[in-house]
Amino acid sequence: MVDASVAIQICGSNIIRNMIKLRLTQNLKAANLQQTQTKPHSKTKFKFKPATIAVYVSTFVLVISIVFIGYHEPKASPVVANVASVDSSNRSNGTSVDNVIATNVAANVAQAANLPVAKSVANMAVSAQTKSEFSQTDSTGATKPQLVGSNTTNRSVVSYTAVAGDTVDALVAKFNVSKDTIKWANNLTSDALIAGTVLKILPTDGVLYSVKDGDTIDSIATKYGVDKSRLVLYNDLEVSGLTPNTSIILPSATLPGNERPGYVAPYVATVSTNNYYYAGTGTGFGGKTWRIGVGTAEGPYAHGNCTLYAYNRRIQLGLPVGTNWGNAGSWAQGARNDGLLVNNSPGAGAIIQDWGHVAIVESVLPNGDLSISEMNAYVSGGGYNIVSGRIVPAGNVGQYLYIH
Repeated sequence: MVDASVAIQICGSNIIRNMIKLRLTQNLKAANLQQTQTKPHSKTKFKFKPATIAVYVSTFVLVISIVFIGYHEPKASPVVANVASVDSSNRSNGTSVDNVIATNVAANVAQAANLPVAKSVANMAVSAQTKSEFSQTDSTGATKPQLVGSNTTNRSVVSYTAVAGDTVDALVAKFNVSKDTIKWANNLTSDALIAGTVLKILPTDGVLYSVKDGDTIDSIATKYGVDKSRLVLYNDLEVSGLTPNTSIILPSATLPGNERPGYVAPYVATVSTNNYYYAGTGTGFGGKTWRIGVGTAEGPYAHGNCTLYAYNRRIQLGLPVGTNWGNAGSWAQGARNDGLLVNNSPGAGAIIQDWGHVAIVESVLPNGDLSISEMNAYVSGGGYNIVSGRIVPAGNVGQYLYIH
């Protein structure tokens, strides 16, 4: 069975041959007519000029040779996702650059010689060029750049059930993500884990975020310090966009301090109750402050907060302290319930409390000022999970509660 492209080429060559013969015949008739009109009585026989015949024959041979050798009908190649396969397919099946050049040369020669076949060859050249461009665009343009792994498993949150002896540090080594990533995703304030607890493990460092009404890509990227392009690609948001009440992963994001587990916002109030006075803000003891260090041992209260530090410092001093007194503002009542003395008179080692903050009185200075230590005080030298010192002016001392 004859190949379709061969049949087309044979047919094309016959058409070209016939059209050239037609042009030669027309030229011959025109020459005879001209001689008859110029010399009506002459009976001289018309002779073909060898040069004219040579030009047309040479042009015909050149066109046929270029078309037959240089042009092949392109074959469609399937689009595949793998870029290497696409390149290989294009090389073997696509319309080559040589084919496009060959048909263009044939078209130019035919047009320069003013052959009737010029238009047909020109159309052939345009077709070859178009199919070549389509082959390249169709094979490579449809492939989405893989900036992150395309395997959805690699971007999924894994559920893990803690077993006896598990700690956050052990999970860091097991899953190769940061401690903060694990603690933030599971609202953990301690490194200790209770067996049977189901934890969310992210596939990469960052934040697990629940989309809210009004959220935009820009607002999320700005608030959590995420690259917008990576945020979109990692969660395929170029297709679905943001959907409220769904969870997305913010790769390499940082959780703001006021959204971290155990955060307690400072209070602002001036009230009195049960003849005990509270004044100022949640960290408003007043006076000069300085930095002492970072962190304290874990315990029954929230990581990085004033209550955890006050609890640990009382243990160090060998003084009683409760494990379930709640937030700082309720410590005085919890201490009274446990039988401890609570009043407005300071003493070394006492817990000093205002409306929403607790600290430890390190000493009572001769002028009546207090030297205290505290954690999570938003003052110069202090902050979340930072231990700082302060001098409380004597004029402010009587405004606070002291747990002895």
